[in-house]
Amino acid sequence: MKFFIDTANIEQIKEAQSLGILDGVTTNPSLVAKEGIVGREALLKHYVKICNIVDGDVSAEVIATDFNGMIKEAEELSALHPNIVIKVPIIKEGLKAIKYLSDMGIKTNCTLVFSPGQAILAAKAGATYLSPFIGRLDDIASDGVDLIRKIVSIYGYYGFQTEVLAASIRSTQHIIQCAEAGADVVTSPLDSILGLLKHPLTDLGLQKFLSDYNSTVGKK
Repeated sequence: MKFFIDTANIEQIKEAQSLGILDGVTTNPSLVAKEGIVGREALLKHYVKICNIVDGDVSAEVIATDFNGMIKEAEELSALHPNIVIKVPIIKEGLKAIKYLSDMGIKTNCTLVFSPGQAILAAKAGATYLSPFIGRLDDIASDGVDLIRKIVSIYGYYGFQTEVLAASIRSTQHIIQCAEAGADVVTSPLDSILGLLKHPLTDLGLQKFLSDYNSTVGKK
């Protein structure tokens, strides 16, 4: 399973990269806004900074909701760096844009997915990645991980090449559940990834090893 970090924060991306497990980055307008980026030129420069850190796909989202506007933005974004993937919402115009960009050899990430039907359409249109938002489904008392399971099953049955990218991760447990459900990729905040390191027995074991060493070998 690939690990993407869901942020536009340069320091967090560098830290995730230093762990040796980072495969890519996803961003969205909300995450970009958190970084205080003002103006289109500053935004484009920020994307290039991210691409220069990560040796993997970096999702950059279009803001337009009409076909021509999406294509214009997508072409501008994809020209920035070979790692750029165009993030497109699963709406009718977005589906057209995904098909067009796919035919042009430009990678896409179909976002704001909440149903198996949407997932089927995105795969048929040729999306590189599909981003079901599992946390937002959990927020309304639905089962986000079950959606991942259903989409993975459908894609496997029909041989769709679109990768299932579990998004809107709320916890470390979400990452484990998505791995069990067969997600190709998980994108999450850095804290959730670091949470995978934690286990009380690891802490106790390390404390015991250090104590035994200091009482014997490390004794002066």
